[in-house]
Amino acid sequence: MSNRREKLLSAEKIFERSMRLVYLLKFGASWILPPGLFIILLVILIFYLVRINLRLSFFVALGTLIFYLLCTGLVADFCMGNLEKVYQPPEQVESVGADVIVLLGGGAFRDVQDVEGEGTLASNAASRLLTAVRLQRLLNLPIILSGGQVYSDSGAEAEISGRILKSLGVPEEKILLETKSINTTQNAIYSAEIMREKNFQKPLVVTSAFHMRRAVLNFSRQGFEIIPYPTNFTVSQNPEFHYTKLRPQAEALLLNVTVMQELLRTSVTQVTGK
Repeated sequence: MSNRREKLLSAEKIFERSMRLVYLLKFGASWILPPGLFIILLVILIFYLVRINLRLSFFVALGTLIFYLLCTGLVADFCMGNLEKVYQPPEQVESVGADVIVLLGGGAFRDVQDVEGEGTLASNAASRLLTAVRLQRLLNLPIILSGGQVYSDSGAEAEISGRILKSLGVPEEKILLETKSINTTQNAIYSAEIMREKNFQKPLVVTSAFHMRRAVLNFSRQGFEIIPYPTNFTVSQNPEFHYTKLRPQAEALLLNVTVMQELLRTSVTQVTGK
């Protein structure tokens, strides 16, 4: 019994060491690849500038620090986490009284071969669709698919989503297509037209958690008090610190840029209504 316990403890120690090595390798690799490599080059530039122009070196150092922080998972967890916490999915969605589901688009590709036909959804849109399908099956509500073809080389999103929904067993009579919108403002405008035509009053709107604040604002401008159902969460709701979150990552930078884009676009909508 004692030998077995010693073997188990030895195995646990080996596993812990291997995990520490994995984390260490990840941390180190992030400094020899962009954006970590760029940060190191900027630090070298700062040391060079200190000898030439102290004031300029200060501003370059400040910019480098800001850039580094925006590249860390620690800052991404904080910024994106606060944005995604603005709205939470209803705990008892069956009791909210929704009479229609509205799925907002998130990108599509027209020339990618899918399981059934050509054209597929981008990752954000696919994640939203998965939630919408599950809600439709649970609530047996009609679903409005909102999203047109944004660019000449992108997909007609509502049509692609409709094809996928039918392949997943959603009845065709439950699917309504809104194919004209190319942004969130138009998502709300054209979806509102369908809802008024069909006399829907309480839409359950499905979109990415980081996008929900702007969606609520746009639908409220159309006179609809929506029931938000955020999905496609990108960070933990209760993140824990780990030193690897201090390594520079392109993924973290993208999350922080997404937050800044959402704040900017929400502000533009508040000011201009577009």
